[in-house]
Amino acid sequence: MNEIKSQSKSTVLVHRHPRMVSIVLNRPRVLNSLNLEMIRFIDRALDEIEADQNMQFVLLSGAGERGFCAGGDIKALAQAVQQEVSPTAEQILEEEYDLCLRLHRFPKPLIALADGITMGAGLGVAVAADLVVATERTRMAMPETRIGFFPDVGATGWMFAKCPKGYPEYLGLTGYEMVGAEAVRAGLASHLVKSERLSELITVLEGDSGTLSQLRSAAAEELLAGLVHFFDSNIPTNPEMDEWVATYFAGKSSMVEIMEPLRQCSIQTQLCDGVFHRLAERSPTAVAVTLRLLRHNEGRQLEEVFQADFKAARFILAHPDYVEGVRARVIDKDDNPQWQPESIEEVGTLDLDL
Repeated sequence: MNEIKSQSKSTVLVHRHPRMVSIVLNRPRVLNSLNLEMIRFIDRALDEIEADQNMQFVLLSGAGERGFCAGGDIKALAQAVQQEVSPTAEQILEEEYDLCLRLHRFPKPLIALADGITMGAGLGVAVAADLVVATERTRMAMPETRIGFFPDVGATGWMFAKCPKGYPEYLGLTGYEMVGAEAVRAGLASHLVKSERLSELITVLEGDSGTLSQLRSAAAEELLAGLVHFFDSNIPTNPEMDEWVATYFAGKSSMVEIMEPLRQCSIQTQLCDGVFHRLAERSPTAVAVTLRLLRHNEGRQLEEVFQADFKAARFILAHPDYVEGVRARVIDKDDNPQWQPESIEEVGTLDLDL
């Protein structure tokens, strides 16, 4: 494999080791948010890794200590929508989705160091890995409904394979953040390690020179066996929250079906009140689109899930809530988006063909 340039100014750094390639997202000032340049860079790197038999696994990480990746570059996406520039918003999302699906289907094992903020498309990249390593600093969430978008990158499909009952709906609709060990408990991360041991773990991986199985799943198990001593096996449980989430969110097909019982909630009052606060911040249309996707994508193959994501993205990008959400939350930061319509009850039937 030709060594890919990895100067500090590059938005992605690629380093070759005895049998591992390290891919580092390198935009720490913006929490390593993915732009189209980075997506294309990673895709080219994967071409070389896949073709090189000596490179047996991939390590994904983010530069800096604040986060692995905060998601896609939403400013660039909103600008593409408003100014109708090239590349278009649809093209950006299409290439982002193609990359995430490729990571899920990549023939060689992936390890993601999801240290710090890991949200949106960043979470989509991380969960494609065989080993998703969280630390006490990790914050995982799909917060897109807060800016008038929806949890994409396959989330409304793969969450059902990873998370306990009800959590796909709860996390997707409310954007609730899973912190540290919570991310492992909820199935978004597979392992927990102290952040102070990350450099040691990376050193072990960089020096690894054995031969792995040709099968991705078997190779991942072999890698795990060499790292297990780094991981904290004492992940706290939360059966009360698990029961509450399953009761109020699992399998629900309408927001009314979710919200009416919550209004009468007499147990876990703090959680119930927190849901209303979170939903009040979010685009009603984006919330409705999210629930529609959750019901449509549960149990489907990822290829179908990403196809539905793209159709939903076309719908939501043409809706005024996305540009308005980015304006209010990211650009002007007045935190006062004017949603159209203003309430979930007013959304009505979505003209969305999945």
